Amino acid sequence: MRSSILDSALALVFAVLLLAGCAHAPEPPPGVRTPVILISIDGFHPDYLQRGRTPELARLAEEGAFGAMRPSFPSKTFPNHYTLVTGLRPDRHGIVDNTMEDPTIPGVTFRLSNRDAVTDPRWWNDATPIWVSAERAGVRSATMFWPGSEAAIQGVRPSRWMVFDQSMPADRRTDQVLAWLDLPKEERPAFLTLYFDEVDTAGHVGGPNSAQLDEALERTDAALGRLVAGLKARGIAADLVIVSDHGMAEVSAERVIYVDDLLPPAAGRTLGLGAFMTYYPAPGREAEVEAALIRPHERMQCWRKSEIPAHHHYGTHRRVAPIFCLPQTGWEITTRARIAGWGLSGGNHGFDPQSPEMRALFIGHGPSFRAGARVAEFDNVDVYPLLARLLGVRPEPHDGDLDELRAAFAR
Repeated sequence: MRSSILDSALALVFAVLLLAGCAHAPEPPPGVRTPVILISIDGFHPDYLQRGRTPELARLAEEGAFGAMRPSFPSKTFPNHYTLVTGLRPDRHGIVDNTMEDPTIPGVTFRLSNRDAVTDPRWWNDATPIWVSAERAGVRSATMFWPGSEAAIQGVRPSRWMVFDQSMPADRRTDQVLAWLDLPKEERPAFLTLYFDEVDTAGHVGGPNSAQLDEALERTDAALGRLVAGLKARGIAADLVIVSDHGMAEVSAERVIYVDDLLPPAAGRTLGLGAFMTYYPAPGREAEVEAALIRPHERMQCWRKSEIPAHHHYGTHRRVAPIFCLPQTGWEITTRARIAGWGLSGGNHGFDPQSPEMRALFIGHGPSFRAGARVAEFDNVDVYPLLARLLGVRPEPHDGDLDELRAAFAR
């Protein structure tokens, strides 16, 4: 963990820089606090900006601060969304995968489809998301879908939040954020989140180069344009922090590693499959499993949780499986039964975050950001201290470094 002392030392400098930048920015109407809106476009790779399908996003990137982020390990949706709002890597905040188990919560498997688990604060309480810190500091928050926001984390919920509904169109999500900004002053949130998932879904179904993805990009960009137009109509100069959780890699039926070829079903069980595998040996068969998996493989590498390479910052949390296998990017680990039942998608993520295909998006636009700034590639843990500074909220201990984004700030 990088020291949060650095953040304290830089706070005064940041405030001076912010004031200098705001001197040239449009002033919000009297009584209206400039909101911070954190927007996630799930599965959006920075290169998608070059495809000509997202003119609004391209304009915001050109006018504001733009850069690429490295996701945290593993490059999955829930772990990285929680990293963005806590500044902690998954091995520290505890959301170590989209699908996981916890020995202190026996008999329960955390899955995105398990509503009881998703709303159970025990899965989330290892960390303090930014909206909890904001609420404790008297800064109202509102979350239009964000992993963790449906649970009373450490006993605190956002002032406004909604149950995730994937069927809700992107423009309705945008309209809800604008409606929250129309609330009376004493109820109006100053920190808001907005989540779009259609780009990720299309990337999985058709792959990162598909027509489905292009169409999803266009619809999501239109919804973002709707938000920007709504803010302008209200005279609100908001700080927009636009991010993604990961990119997307093309996968193929020709690039598959079958667990069936390595171990019999009775040797243990898999929990996660696809861009990586998490494996639990059956009692008494640990040696057999390790002999089959923890050896050289042509297209993947497996480790005991205690031996996962240090640069992944992963393997100490109680929810990490005993054995973790990571294939080469673009290869998938699966079973024949899974292929027969589910088929194979066109794209996937969860691969090594160092792979270019896994890169995530960062755009900062608004009075606090420097026009035309280009930020060197950075780790997504650095977004959290930025959010804390924009909100004027004291950050919790975290793994980020505010200095990594210094080039983005308005001068």
